Amino acid sequence: MDSFQAIFLGIIQGLTEFLPVSSSGHLVIFQNLFGLKEPELFFDISVHVGTLAAILIFFWKDIRAIIISLAHFTVMALKKRGSFHSVYKDEDAKLAILIVVGSIPTAIIGFLFHKIADTLFSSVVVVGFMLIITGLLLWGTRFIKKDRKSINTFSIRDALIIGLVQGVAIIPGISRSGSTIAAGLFLGLNRETAARYSFLLSIPAILGASALSLNNLSANNILPLKITFFGAFTSCVVGYWALKLLVKIVKHGRIQIFAPYCWVIGILALIW
Repeated sequence: MDSFQAIFLGIIQGLTEFLPVSSSGHLVIFQNLFGLKEPELFFDISVHVGTLAAILIFFWKDIRAIIISLAHFTVMALKKRGSFHSVYKDEDAKLAILIVVGSIPTAIIGFLFHKIADTLFSSVVVVGFMLIITGLLLWGTRFIKKDRKSINTFSIRDALIIGLVQGVAIIPGISRSGSTIAAGLFLGLNRETAARYSFLLSIPAILGASALSLNNLSANNILPLKITFFGAFTSCVVGYWALKLLVKIVKHGRIQIFAPYCWVIGILALIW
C-alpha cells in the first residue's frame, strides 16, 4: 500500500463510516480493486481509530456530561445517598446506562461471529447484497410518521434492540450508522435522539472490534508508520465533517436519500 492508496481509503472510511452506506463494504470493494490482501487488517484498525477520534471530538460535550454525571452518582452511591431510580431520572446518567445495555448484544455477536465476519469481509458478493438491504432499511424510514421518544422515554428494550442491530452490522455492506439510526426511528425515537444514541453507542463497539482485531495481527499485517498515519488522520478529518453532515440530514428527516446510492453500488458490486 502506498501513500495515495492510504489517503484515498482514509477518505472512503471517513465518508462511509458515518454516511449510511457501509464503510466496511466500501473498504472491501476498494481494497479488492487495489489488489490489497495482507495489510488490510492493520490498516482497517487504524482508519477505524481515526473515525473513533472524530466521534469523540464531535460529541465531546455529551461525553463530558456523561462522565460528570456518572462521577456524581458514584460519589452519591459511596455515601449511600443515591438510588438507581434517581440515576435513571438523570438524562446523562440514563444515557450511559442505555449505552452499556445496548453494547451487550453487540459485544456478544461480535465475540461469537467476528471470525465468520472476517471471511465475509473478503466477499464482494455479500457486500453487494447487504448494501441493497441497507438501502431498503433507509428507504423505509421515509414512511415513519411519528418520532416521539427522547432520552427520557427511551427504554431498556429499545437499547437492546438497537444494540442487536448494531451487532448484525458486523456483516460488511450493512451500514452500522444507517441500520442503528433506522432502528431507532422505527422504535419511535425522535431524530436527534436516534442519531445521538447511534454514534455514542458506536464508541464501545469500535473499541471492542479493534481490540479483537489486534489479536489477529501478524508481522505481515503491519504497515509503515507514515502509511498508517495518513489513513488514520484522513479518516478522522473527513469523518468529522461527514458526521456533522449526517446529523444535520437526520434532523431534517432525509436519511432515505442515501438509499438509491446503496442500491446502485450494491448492484454494481454484484455485477462486478
